[in-house]
Amino acid sequence: MISQAWREAGKQTLPVMFGYLPLGAAFGIVAIEVGIPWYAAAAMSIIIYAGAGQFLATTLLAAGAGLTEVAVATMMLNSRHVFYGLSLLKRFQGAGWRKPYMIFALTDETYSLLTSQQAYTHALGFRISLLNHLWWFTGTLIGVAVGSAQLFNSQGIEFALTALFIVLTLEQARRLKQALPFLIALVTGLGAVLLLPDRHLLLGAIGSASLLLLAHYRHDRRRESHHAS
Repeated sequence: MISQAWREAGKQTLPVMFGYLPLGAAFGIVAIEVGIPWYAAAAMSIIIYAGAGQFLATTLLAAGAGLTEVAVATMMLNSRHVFYGLSLLKRFQGAGWRKPYMIFALTDETYSLLTSQQAYTHALGFRISLLNHLWWFTGTLIGVAVGSAQLFNSQGIEFALTALFIVLTLEQARRLKQALPFLIALVTGLGAVLLLPDRHLLLGAIGSASLLLLAHYRHDRRRESHHAS
């Protein structure tokens, strides 16, 4: 019998479930389509558990990218999760054995749910984290089953990655309300396409964008220090 605590956590994760099941299924189908074994795709959803990162890693591996490029690109894409964990360290104090898993399982959606809890408890936070992980894993299993059975022509489903990044970009633009990071990304991306060979394209674009953002940050800090003095 499902306890009231689990029912409450399940109720709160319902909106996430409706997003994770189809997106996880899309990942499973893409993974099978590019030749990744079903058990490896399932293991990625348990061990890595980073939706956009999994799509990116799968697509890059299928395109023949090196492990260094895959690791750097995935790290850059998911670097925001470091700040998610740091910002919740105080809230997770006293969580005991649940704490490492709750930090690991901080996706965008789980972070949003945990930080919006008015009556947060470690038990509730753990259940929410675990259920969201379960929805993603279940979606992946559905996807690998559908992809393996070849129930339909899945050609073009890899566009799910492009669509996902478009949504993430629009969401970031809505939150930041700053044009400069997106302008830098556009310029460095186009520059890499025009100037670099394919095997160095991704690292070149990420590296140059990071350097420009760092230079901009240092410029702003110096200007603020100058005004303060």
